[in-house]
Amino acid sequence: MKRELWKGSEAIAEAAIRAGCKAFFGYPITPQNEIPEYMSARMPESGGVFVQSESEIAAVNMLYGAAASGVRAMTSSSSPGVSLKQEGISYMVACQLPAVIVNVMRGGPGLGSIQPAQGDYYQATRGGGNGDYRTVTLAPANIQEAVDLVQDAFDIADQYRNPVIILADGLIGQMMEPIVWKEHTPRELPEKTWAASGRKGRDHNNFITSLFIDAESCEEHNDILKAKYAEMEANEVRYEEILTDDAEVIITAYGTPSRISQTVAENLRKKGIKAGVFRPITLWPFPEAALAALAEKEQVKLFVDVEMSMGQMLDDVRLAVSGRKPVEFYGRYGGTIPSVSEVEAVVENLYRGLK
Repeated sequence: MKRELWKGSEAIAEAAIRAGCKAFFGYPITPQNEIPEYMSARMPESGGVFVQSESEIAAVNMLYGAAASGVRAMTSSSSPGVSLKQEGISYMVACQLPAVIVNVMRGGPGLGSIQPAQGDYYQATRGGGNGDYRTVTLAPANIQEAVDLVQDAFDIADQYRNPVIILADGLIGQMMEPIVWKEHTPRELPEKTWAASGRKGRDHNNFITSLFIDAESCEEHNDILKAKYAEMEANEVRYEEILTDDAEVIITAYGTPSRISQTVAENLRKKGIKAGVFRPITLWPFPEAALAALAEKEQVKLFVDVEMSMGQMLDDVRLAVSGRKPVEFYGRYGGTIPSVSEVEAVVENLYRGLK
């Protein structure tokens, strides 16, 4: 198959178009500016609509409207921009509207830096808006995976009638790698009979709302959503294990740090330390059962969580390990990328400290 060199953000945009995205709404913010820039040229060519909105808040509400009409729609932003979209995302989940939201993370909090970071894990996996809600959150570790996950994200969104988040750190958005445009096998998806796109022979209008005035009705609606989240947890968990079969120390990481950690594990094995990597691909639903199974292994002595944050995924790692084995943490933040040598030294010292 033909390999092509692509920049991360541009590949994400092209993947969305190939997945049938017909509406994109965005607002400039580094380090994801290449997504709306690319979409501004390609969407009209592909029969879609591109709108540079007046703000991030406007963009997510345009996304709300497009999704309600039944078309495949997407928005993208970076960290503080996604913060502004949170109210709209909460509305869309409540209204059961499918859409794809890309967050190319930068350093924070606040405006922070424009360098890569992973400080938006809580925001994506816990729901940054109001109420009890969940969004499937996919975390690519390279550009090929980003392309593949974006195309699948639209199917996941349509299947569950729910927004899906692609959570990539800024390095993945900015670097260039060779990729292969694979033939995407679509899921069998239900017809969008719920869409507010005209009666089309029906004897009623389709109303889409997140407003339930009385508490009982609101609770009933939340029960419907809760059942859907349980389906996602049962069907959409994804992860990768690298060198874990005989590992005594397991590094947990996602995105760019998982690539760094793989090199660390390979280097440590040359020093006689049996290291492996556990990489969540779905940050929500988190692959808790798979990580718990590793914690049950007798030869596993230690887990080390590595992130470009102060330790947000660490909470989920500790919950999965559930005290069976020690869990340590190493992180860089604010836009600083950890080096192989520093992570290697930390993991080696922690492991040898167990002896």
